[in-house]
Amino acid sequence: MLLGLLTAIAASVCYGTGSVLQAVGSRKSARRDAADGDRTQHGGPSLSSTAKAAMTWEFIVGTVLDFVGFGLGALAARLLPLFLSQTVISANLVITAVLSVKLLGIRLSRAEWTSIGVVCSALVLLASAAGHEGSGHTAVATHWWLLAVALLLMAGGTVVVRLLGARAAILAGLLSGLGFGALGVGVRILNGVDPFDAGALLGDPALYAILVAGIGGMYLHTVALQIGSVNGATAALVVGETVLPGAIGVVWLGDASRAGLAWMAVLGFVLAVGGAVAVAWFGSPDTAEEPARRDTLAEVG
Repeated sequence: MLLGLLTAIAASVCYGTGSVLQAVGSRKSARRDAADGDRTQHGGPSLSSTAKAAMTWEFIVGTVLDFVGFGLGALAARLLPLFLSQTVISANLVITAVLSVKLLGIRLSRAEWTSIGVVCSALVLLASAAGHEGSGHTAVATHWWLLAVALLLMAGGTVVVRLLGARAAILAGLLSGLGFGALGVGVRILNGVDPFDAGALLGDPALYAILVAGIGGMYLHTVALQIGSVNGATAALVVGETVLPGAIGVVWLGDASRAGLAWMAVLGFVLAVGGAVAVAWFGSPDTAEEPARRDTLAEVG
């Protein structure tokens, strides 16, 4: 349990730091492209502008940290119940919020700090209540369903986000979170890992669900960072990557809380998600102070 918690915390730090660095790179690129008129007809970033954002050094370093976080998160998903591992990893929201003050010049309101405190308190409750993780053994049909859902979410989500344009920041963050949540489930049920069997691994649809959800989730997260509040987009991501795998872990994979502490696990889970939603709400970019924030971002660039 301790090793799993430390691994999840390390993954959270990597993801949180990576998100802010990616936001710095994305917004530098978005400002240049807005000046050049490189936007879709709906006001959102074009595919070329998103590709340019991915080539900035800040975004590249952030992406490297994401890959490190992915590896640590995958290990945590196999050592802890999903409702605990995914929630701890999702606490990267706290890292994102704190670093965004320094690197993005964002001022957090009292409501945002209070919401972050709620998330941290919820994580303590979850860690105290978590019991054993389930086996992760499921029917092959479940692996195919996971692949189908991942394809639908990522492909359909990409189209919808492009149609909504600049209004799609929170939706893009939520969809990227659902993608990362599907990735966490895929890691948990993946065949051919322990013991290692290359044939079983390559023949498992869950492996391809992991690839689709990971790549699609990263693209949608990049779009969310380009067009919206970094804290709001990250908070929406938290909801997506926490609720889905947490529920699946309990209902289908046998994850459980300690005897007599189910109420604490439920309370912690609800508070964590509620706190993340609150940060998304209070971190909305549509505020009177946004022009000042943009000026600060220009100075950072």
